[in-house]
Amino acid sequence: MNTEDVLDEFRAAGALREGHFVLSSGLHSGVFLQKNLVFQHPDRTERLCRALAGKIRAQVGEVDLCISPAVGGVIPGYETARQLGVPSMYVEREGGAFKLRRAFAIPPGARIAMVEDIVTTGLSSRECVAAIRAIGGNVVCAACIVDRSGGRAEIGVPLVALARLDVPAYPADALPPELAAIPIEDPGSRRLSA
Repeated sequence: MNTEDVLDEFRAAGALREGHFVLSSGLHSGVFLQKNLVFQHPDRTERLCRALAGKIRAQVGEVDLCISPAVGGVIPGYETARQLGVPSMYVEREGGAFKLRRAFAIPPGARIAMVEDIVTTGLSSRECVAAIRAIGGNVVCAACIVDRSGGRAEIGVPLVALARLDVPAYPADALPPELAAIPIEDPGSRRLSA
């Protein structure tokens, strides 16, 4: 599956949107990937995550488990783990930091794939990797359905991306005039404040 195949899945689900959006990173963009419109369809999610699992195996070999950041990474993390035949876990924010909770435990020496949905700046991926490492986890790769950074996001481990896009994203105080002229839509990734 290549980038165009992935985008076709997003288009078919009505999940590739254009306008003015505030991303979960806080950056503004003219393109939004409403992944939940894709993930509501088990067949689409299975196709994407089967392909992602194949890329993980090809790039880093077998892994022992997948860990994802809640909430956005839970569905692709679970389905990718299912395709790899390994357990799926997730970290949650507690006191502003990711923590492994709910009696999840990492077996000693386990090779871990950190699985995300979409990477823009890589911040949540870096935070997730740091949380896993803080409890002794061996993260061999980060993986995502879409890397919006065009390969520029630094995660601290190899990034396995099913699709790679170079979609501009801007801080609120540096919007290009054509984007600033469009009213902001609230796609649900970051609540707009008054």
